[in-house]
Amino acid sequence: MRNHEITEQGPLLNEEGNLREPGWARHLLLSYDRADIKAPKFRIKEWDYYLVLGKDFGAAFTLSDDGYIGLQSVSLLKLGDEPWEHTETILNVLPMGKMKLPSDSGSGTTEYKDKRLHMRFQVQEDGSRRLQCIFKNFHEGKPFQCDIRLEAPPEPQESMVIATPWDKKKHFYYNQKINCMRADGWMSYGGMRYTFDPKTDFGTLDWGRGVWTYDNTWFWGSGNTDLDGHAFGFNIGYGFGNTSAASENILFYDGKVHKLDDVTFHLPENGYMDPWTFTSSDGRFEMEFKPVLDRAAKLDFKVLVSDQHQVFGRMSGKAVLDDGTELMIKDVLCFAEKVHNRY
Repeated sequence: MRNHEITEQGPLLNEEGNLREPGWARHLLLSYDRADIKAPKFRIKEWDYYLVLGKDFGAAFTLSDDGYIGLQSVSLLKLGDEPWEHTETILNVLPMGKMKLPSDSGSGTTEYKDKRLHMRFQVQEDGSRRLQCIFKNFHEGKPFQCDIRLEAPPEPQESMVIATPWDKKKHFYYNQKINCMRADGWMSYGGMRYTFDPKTDFGTLDWGRGVWTYDNTWFWGSGNTDLDGHAFGFNIGYGFGNTSAASENILFYDGKVHKLDDVTFHLPENGYMDPWTFTSSDGRFEMEFKPVLDRAAKLDFKVLVSDQHQVFGRMSGKAVLDDGTELMIKDVLCFAEKVHNRY
C-alpha cells in the first residue's frame, strides 16, 4: 500500500532480520534493537544529526557509528551577505557499536570525547535537547564552542518516521526526523558569538539506524519557520531504500504532521547555485529555492566514495495541509541536497 501508516507498537525486525512492517509513522512506534540485526556489524549504520539555523547563520552536528568507520563532525555556516562554511571531521576506525548510540531518540545521551573534540547530545527530562560541543583547533587554530537548547515540538509532538527496506534481504533504514524544535542558546568561533532566538530559530533532528546497501544516491530537504506564532516545517526526500510503502514527504504545523505524496527535486542544469524548483504529485508542495551556499564535499578512495552537495538557501511557495489550508512561505532559510555514497 502506498503511504501505509504504522499505528501500533512492536519490534522493528522479524526473526530473519527484515522489516516487520514497512511504512511511515507519526511517532517512533517500532522498537529498534541492534541485537536483532542479522547483517555483519561493519554494515550497520547509526547516527544522530542535528541542524540548527538562525536568521543568517547555523551549525550542523553529527555523531555517527557507520560500522567500519565513525564520523564525528561539526559545520559552522554563515549564510548572510558573505556566505562561508567550515566543516571539521574526525574519523574513527571500526567503532562497530562501541559508541553505544541510544536505541530510541526520546531519551539518553549520545556522546563522543577525545583530546580534540567533546560533543554531547542529551535529552532532558522535559523533552528538550541540549547540544554541547568544544572543538579545539576547529579552524585556523581557533576553537568552536556551543551550548544550545532545543525545545520539544508542540503537542502532540508528531514527527516523520519511516521504515523502508532495501531491495536486499536483511537491509533496512529506520529514520526519524523531528522538526520545529525552537532553538535557544549560543555558539562561538573566532571572537564571534552567535545567539539563537526561539521566536524565530529552529533545530531539526535526523535520527537514523539501519543496514544500508553499498551504492546509493539520495535527495533530502528540510526547513522550519515561524508563521505568526505557528511552528511550520517540512521534510522532503527520496532515495532512502524502497519507498513503495511510504515516502518521507511531510509537512509539520503546530505539532502535527501532514502526509504528502511524491515530491520531485528539479535541479538546475548549469550548477547547484542556480535556482531549484520542487513539485508534488498531489499539488501540495510547490516551491522555488534560491541557493546561498553549496556545502560541497567529495572523497574518492575508490572503494569508499562520497560526493555531497548540501545546498543552503531560501525557499518560497505554497504548502497545503491535510484539511486543504494553504500556507504561503517566503524566503525560509533551509537546505536541499543531493548525495552519492559508496560505503
